[in-house]
Amino acid sequence: MIRLRIFIFYILFLFLLISCNEPGGIASAFTPEPALDIDTALAIAAGTVNAPRPTPTSAVVGTIENPLIIALPPGSSTDGKRVQAGTAFAEQLSEVTGFTFVVVAPESYSRLVEAIGHGNAHIAVLSPYAYVFAYEQGFANAAFASLRSGENAYGAQFIARTEAGFQSYFDSEKEENTGSATEALSQFRDKKPCWSDEVSPSGRIVPAGILAHNDIPFRSAAVLQGQPTVVRAVYVGGICDFGTTYVDARNFPAVLDEYPDVFEQVDVIWRTPSIIPYDVLTIANSLTPEVQLAIRDALFRITGMQAGRQVLGPAYGNENWERITDIFYEEFRKYVKLSGINLENLIQ
Repeated sequence: MIRLRIFIFYILFLFLLISCNEPGGIASAFTPEPALDIDTALAIAAGTVNAPRPTPTSAVVGTIENPLIIALPPGSSTDGKRVQAGTAFAEQLSEVTGFTFVVVAPESYSRLVEAIGHGNAHIAVLSPYAYVFAYEQGFANAAFASLRSGENAYGAQFIARTEAGFQSYFDSEKEENTGSATEALSQFRDKKPCWSDEVSPSGRIVPAGILAHNDIPFRSAAVLQGQPTVVRAVYVGGICDFGTTYVDARNFPAVLDEYPDVFEQVDVIWRTPSIIPYDVLTIANSLTPEVQLAIRDALFRITGMQAGRQVLGPAYGNENWERITDIFYEEFRKYVKLSGINLENLIQ
């Protein structure tokens, strides 16, 4: 039985990759594709028939003939423990909903998003940028946010050397801003930033989007290697006028060891709210609203049970999840768009 499950997993994985490579790019809306039945799968393995091309079907979704598809993180197909946990997760969902589920593992986030758009993946955990792209294409909606240390998102901060003369609009004792973004960040008009890298949500993308939203132009940035390096550059001075990091990169152990007075010499000028997500559990829009709701309710039950967390942890790298909707990510999506980053290139 175990060998049969593993065999079906790999056949379905092959089927997913075939369907993702159809000419014409990503489709905006598809009826879910049928899965291979066991007899056909065995015939293909024996070499007596060729793998069929996927065709649209009106079969009821969630049945053995047309199962719902759970996608594991990209590149998980050779990770036995992750595949085993994913299979256990599928079994739990089946017990709660009565639907049939199968598990696949695409090779990249771009292939995974394509699969969701083609109706060949229905439940998937996406990285923040992959989620935004899938949402903007109308492929999927957010259902659950992953938690780290009990938090469902984190923030970014604008920092500057104390001696540079910028006014701080952040109360470090109350841990809150004392002025608006426009007030605080207008000081950086035509100034030079330090980014941690080109694609970091907190080290560049969200801060750049906020500056754009407030019509604050800035000079060409110095792109450094890592957020602790941004703190060091601001501390030393002469490289950039201000920097952006996660909250609070000044606490990085190596930075504190090197610069024990970093909290006195580097000020937080302004902080964003906690709007940058971790991974996002999504449900495909190719499913009917009734099926989506049934899956959401089932996931809510499973994430609240110890048995559910025990399989979600090894399957997706996080056992703690919180029910949310797409409204939760509205600001993040807005600033990502305003930053001008090309999401499609980013999730290859």
